[in-house]
Amino acid sequence: MAILKIARMGHPVLSQVAERVDDPTDSEIHRLIADMIETMRDAPGIGLAAPQVHVPLRIVVFYVPGERSAEDEAEDVTLTALINPEIIPVGEDMNEAAEGCLSLPQLAGRVRRFSHIHYSGLAPDGSIIEREATGFHARVVQHECDHLDGILYPMRMDDLTSFGYAEELVKAPSTDTWDDEGENEKSEDD
Repeated sequence: MAILKIARMGHPVLSQVAERVDDPTDSEIHRLIADMIETMRDAPGIGLAAPQVHVPLRIVVFYVPGERSAEDEAEDVTLTALINPEIIPVGEDMNEAAEGCLSLPQLAGRVRRFSHIHYSGLAPDGSIIEREATGFHARVVQHECDHLDGILYPMRMDDLTSFGYAEELVKAPSTDTWDDEGENEKSEDD
């Protein structure tokens, strides 16, 4: 396994639509996934998309710690490698929360996302993964899958006044953007 270089905002690989993976069981795909996981953990992050490591393929890896899960799913979402993912919103309800990204180091901003989604894709062994997700789990999956379509979270922001360096935003007097302890709403880099 290897720690890969993470592409930063402005690199062309982050603005293109990634290609579908033909064979999820290919040993090169498995090596890439292992390297992505090691890179994500080293960063540290909770998710990573293949384009973020300069590989324009439709692969994401992520996990959701139990303390970040929705109240109704208070268990960890285990480390998942998802190949050729597809997302379908469940309902029209959306919520807004702070996000960060390993491709935009030290930056954060508030992004509106669907509150409840159904997602599917392939596991590295070729089996089908299908899940419903709410809360932070849904946000992580949507964020990572956006990378596969050349979308970075600032492109989804309605109000750019909440976009900036996380260190500065926690000092901002606005309590509707950041919590009362002066900390970002536990936004973690993907």
